Amino acid sequence: MAGMSQLISPTLSSPASTACPFQRRRRSQATAPRRPRATRPAVISCESGPSERVDRREVLLGLGGMCAAGGLGVGRRGDALALPIQAPNLSECQTAGTSSGNNCCPPYNATILDYKFTPTGKLRVRRPAHKVDEAYLAKYKKAVELMKALPADDPRSFAQQANVHCAYCDGAYDQVGFPDLELQVHNSWLFFPFHRFYLHFHERILGKLIGDDSFALPFWNWDAPAGMTIPQIFTDPSSSLYDPLRDPAHQPPEVLDMDLGDAAPTPQRQIDLNLSIMYRQMVSNAKTPTLFMGQPYRAGDKTREGGGSMENSPHGPVHVWVGDPRQPNGENMGIFYSAGRDPIFYSHHANVDRMWQVWKKLNPRNVDFTDQDWLDSSFLFYDEDARLVRVKVRDCLEPEMLGFTYQKLDLPWLSKRATPRATPAGESSSTSSSPPSKKKRRAKLLKSAGGAATFPLTLSSLASITLKRPKVSRPQADKDKQEETLVVDGIEFDPTNCVKFDVYVDDTDAGEVKPDDSEFAGSFFNVPHGKGNKKKGKMQAMTTTLRLGITDLLEDLKLDDDDEILVTLIPRKGKGKVKIGGVRIEISS
Repeated sequence: MAGMSQLISPTLSSPASTACPFQRRRRSQATAPRRPRATRPAVISCESGPSERVDRREVLLGLGGMCAAGGLGVGRRGDALALPIQAPNLSECQTAGTSSGNNCCPPYNATILDYKFTPTGKLRVRRPAHKVDEAYLAKYKKAVELMKALPADDPRSFAQQANVHCAYCDGAYDQVGFPDLELQVHNSWLFFPFHRFYLHFHERILGKLIGDDSFALPFWNWDAPAGMTIPQIFTDPSSSLYDPLRDPAHQPPEVLDMDLGDAAPTPQRQIDLNLSIMYRQMVSNAKTPTLFMGQPYRAGDKTREGGGSMENSPHGPVHVWVGDPRQPNGENMGIFYSAGRDPIFYSHHANVDRMWQVWKKLNPRNVDFTDQDWLDSSFLFYDEDARLVRVKVRDCLEPEMLGFTYQKLDLPWLSKRATPRATPAGESSSTSSSPPSKKKRRAKLLKSAGGAATFPLTLSSLASITLKRPKVSRPQADKDKQEETLVVDGIEFDPTNCVKFDVYVDDTDAGEVKPDDSEFAGSFFNVPHGKGNKKKGKMQAMTTTLRLGITDLLEDLKLDDDDEILVTLIPRKGKGKVKIGGVRIEISS
C-alpha cells in the first residue's frame, strides 16, 4: 500500500418511531467569523480524575498552556482562544444509537499514531457507480465480502466500520474536557472533513483486503439524470453490496426525490426538480464557506450553529429516501446509527464529498476556511493495518492529499436556476386587471396566513412574518462580496425525530410552490439520530440555525429595491415537534 509517515503520540487517558416516513401517491410506472463566546458553566479536566464545575473561559484562559501540553489542544492565538474539537477518548466511549443501547464503540487501543498520508504512484480514481465495468464490480464485491468476513472485534470489519458513524453521530463520545457535552460531526463545519477521512480509511481497508492499492470507492452520481436511481450494483440480493433494509418502492427505475415531496411527478419532472435543488444548494445558497460547509463548532460548544447547504439537502433526504419505512426507525440509511450498515452509504457520501471539490472549482470565492480551530480539529480512525491514528482537518483539504481524485463529469444542474412562478400567490391569472402593489399583495398573503406569526413558536402549521431588509438596491460589487442571508434562529427539536420545513419568500401557497420556483428559498432537514447514550439517557435536545442565501432569489423576484419581504415557514415532517426562536435577515461574507 502507498506509504505514509506516522509519529507515536501520547496515549489518550484511560418513543414513537423515529422513522422519517416517505409516503406519497404512487404513479403508474475563507475565514469563518469567530462569534462571541458566552460564559457558561462547564466541566474541564486536563487529565483523568475528579473534575469541578467551573467557568469554561476562565479555566481555558488560566490553564490553556497546561491543557495543550496534556493533549487538549487549548491555548492562545493572539487575543483569541484556540478551541479546536479534539479526537475523542476511546476509553470513555458509551453505548449509543437505540433505546436499548447499541455498542458502537471501537476496540480500545492505547497507542495512537499521528497520521499524514504520503501518496505514491497514481491517484486512485473514484468513478460513478452506474458506469463501473464488470471487472471493477467483481473487485468491489470481493473486497466488501472479505470485510464482512473479518472477526467482529477487528476494527476493519464491516460491522466496526459501520459503527464509526454511529459513535461519532449518536452521542457515544463526549467532547474532550467537556463531559457534559457530546461530540457531534453533523450540523457544523466538521461535516465534510470528517466524512472525507471516514471514506478514505474505509477505501484503504477495502484495497488492502484485495491487494489492490489502486482501488477506489464508486460515487453515487445522484446530481445527474443518469445517476438519479439507486445504482444497479447495489440491487443484486446475492451480492455483498446488497442491503435488504431499503425502501422497496424506491428500487430502480424509481427516480430519487431530493425534496421528499408528497406528490408523484413524472420521472422527467422529478429530475428537473432535483436539478433545481442542486443548483440552489451548490450555487445560490452556497456563496460563502459557512453557507456551503456549515457554521463553526469549537470545543465547549453545546449549540451547533448549523450545517451547510449540501449537508442539509440533498444529503439528508437521500438518507431517508433509501431507508426502509417498514423498520421502526427507517433503518438502515434512514437513521444515523445504522446508516453505515448499508454499502450504498459510502457511495452516497463519496458524491457528497465530490461536491466539496466541485464547489471549490465553481467560483474563485469558494474557498476552505482558514480558521485554525477548523484546521486543527481532529478525529480517530483505524487504518488499513488496524493501527489507531489521529487525523487533522488540515490534512484532507484536497482529495490529492489523500491520494485520490474524481472522474470529471458534466454538471447538468448548472443551467437549472429557479424561475419565478407564472402566477404568484395573491395575484389573479387574468390579464384584465393590473396586479396589486407588492406591499398590498404581501398584506393580503399575510392575512390569508392568519396574520403575522409571533416568535418563538412551535411550528405546527404555516407561519408567516414580514421582515425589514438591512440594505436595499445593493450594487453588484457589494453582492459579490457579501451575501444577503435569511436566518431562522433557535431551531429546537429532539434529534431522534425526522424534521423538515420549507421556507418561502413572498408566497404562502404550500401546495403549489416547488423547488424550481424562485419563491422557494430552501428547506431545513434533520436525519433522525439514535436514542442517545447509556450515561446521559435520552439524547440531548438539539438547537441549531438555518441560513439561506437569498441574493439570487431577490434578483429573480425583482425585490432588490423592496425594503421588506414576506417569509413563510411550512412544516413538512415533524409537525408540532420543532420550535422556532425567530427569523431575521443579515448581510454576511
